[in-house]
Amino acid sequence: MIERVYQQAVKSGIESICVATDDVRIQKAVEDFGGQVVMTREDHQSGTDRLAEVSEKQGWDDGDVVINLQGDEPLMPPEVIQFLADIAVKTDAGISTLATPIWAMDDIFNPNIVKVVMDATGKAHYFSRAPIPWDRDNWLAMTEKVKGKSTTPRYRHLGMYAYRVDMLKKIPTLPPCEVEKIESLEQLRPLYNGIDIQVGIIENAPDHGIDTEEDLLRVNALFSVSS
Repeated sequence: MIERVYQQAVKSGIESICVATDDVRIQKAVEDFGGQVVMTREDHQSGTDRLAEVSEKQGWDDGDVVINLQGDEPLMPPEVIQFLADIAVKTDAGISTLATPIWAMDDIFNPNIVKVVMDATGKAHYFSRAPIPWDRDNWLAMTEKVKGKSTTPRYRHLGMYAYRVDMLKKIPTLPPCEVEKIESLEQLRPLYNGIDIQVGIIENAPDHGIDTEEDLLRVNALFSVSS
């Protein structure tokens, strides 16, 4: 799985790629297929914390852009990775990420699908597990047709981030905030502390990664067909 993710990153044309881990089994797997691996401490609370350590070890400049691509996303298209990189290079925001329109009411009400609201320039106002923005005048109709479709889109957050290194170093020094703990969403910490998050929109979401055994079977079947 990690090798597939690594290959997708290579195809994106990103300048430098490494796998950050604290697990010697992952280290061996990456070295066996010829990838670069950076070993980190075991006590990190988030991927952002782990990346901050990597940025220090690698000696990256504060203005460099680093993309956090999760190791369980073998279906992430290379062009989506490059799209995020292009946004991060052009924006003045410290963090960049992606979202895609969602219309199905069961997705809008699903707390495992994180929603985001942006301003006119594409910067995030707020991320939530709740169905935001809330349709005040039609809330009853919304709740009654959870299996139906919305007439206006909400935006689903896709959990891939690009950071400028100076912000990557700053975020782990910030204390957790109340809304971050309530929503269990780490991206609310920088937002709460005044760090802008630029959101790029892609019309079609990539297939989601591997979180369960069922996901693994599904992705294995896709690769079996393609090969």
